[in-house]
Amino acid sequence: MNAFYRLALIALPLVFTVVVLGAYVRLSDAGLGCPDWPGCYGELLVPQDHVAANEAFPERPLEHGKAWKEMIHRYAAAFLGLIILAMAVVALRRRYDRPGPPVGLSLGLVALVIFQGALGMWTVTLLLKPLIVTAHLIGGMLVLSLVFLALLASSRHLRGWRGGHDAMRVVGGLAIAAVFIQLFLGAWTSTNYAALACPDFPTCQRSWWPETDFTEAFTLWRGLGINYEYGVLDSVPRATIHWVHRLGAILVTGVLLVWAAMLFAAARTDRRWAGAAVCLLAALVLQITLGITAVVGGLPLLVATAHNGGAALLLLTVMAINHAIWQRQVRAGTPA
Repeated sequence: MNAFYRLALIALPLVFTVVVLGAYVRLSDAGLGCPDWPGCYGELLVPQDHVAANEAFPERPLEHGKAWKEMIHRYAAAFLGLIILAMAVVALRRRYDRPGPPVGLSLGLVALVIFQGALGMWTVTLLLKPLIVTAHLIGGMLVLSLVFLALLASSRHLRGWRGGHDAMRVVGGLAIAAVFIQLFLGAWTSTNYAALACPDFPTCQRSWWPETDFTEAFTLWRGLGINYEYGVLDSVPRATIHWVHRLGAILVTGVLLVWAAMLFAAARTDRRWAGAAVCLLAALVLQITLGITAVVGGLPLLVATAHNGGAALLLLTVMAINHAIWQRQVRAGTPA
């Protein structure tokens, strides 16, 4: 097992943990648990002296529970950054090996992690601005995807699957696009505190098509100096955001069902495609179940956090199947 593969094997569960921790911090209203960055009330650890901390930041009294949630997330993210930097160093040192680690992907990950750090800083300094927090979440999911691809690319045990074809690749690309669009909508729902704007299911505010205000709901930038903690939108824009997120779920479900049917059809050539289809459907059903449970249950913290973890799991499943389809083409040396 080469060094790059071992580092990627460490990084993958770590980045998954960081993504879920970030969701937990956000959903437990601890995003401003430390009002400064990268420290907490001017210190590297959560301070014990309430008086000094509150004098330094009188507008944000110290709450130890929220502060520790935020700092644990930052520590985990910093450790992840070091692992990804080490991956890039190994990739550069072994760049002439054949086959060698993915150098471009590794350097791209370093750049993305640096940008993620900046987004984390702006999340605090811009007072939970929805566009910044949403970009931070999407960036975390992108880091997760690229680390997973780096792990797959450095594995020496993967073999091509028989039966892949162009249509499967096209729908697989659509699946990635649909999932990322839904990730944006889910993040936008959360960062605008719209998760409970439609407390009923399958209707929204007892209507199949609630009153909407798309302009207000999807205004991305509202200027500086606004504290977005607990949201600033009225009920109609929040319901609009939530409703569009549900419509996005229908779109994702449709694309993934078509893809799953194609995978089952390809299983006539290679039975592993059927296993991939079952995994895809299982991840989809889990995510839908968690989403519905979060709504009808009044957004329990653990369920809402698990919904974010389910989104990450669904994304990894989609990425893995796409890799298997394209791996078949590369291994064969010709289009499937």
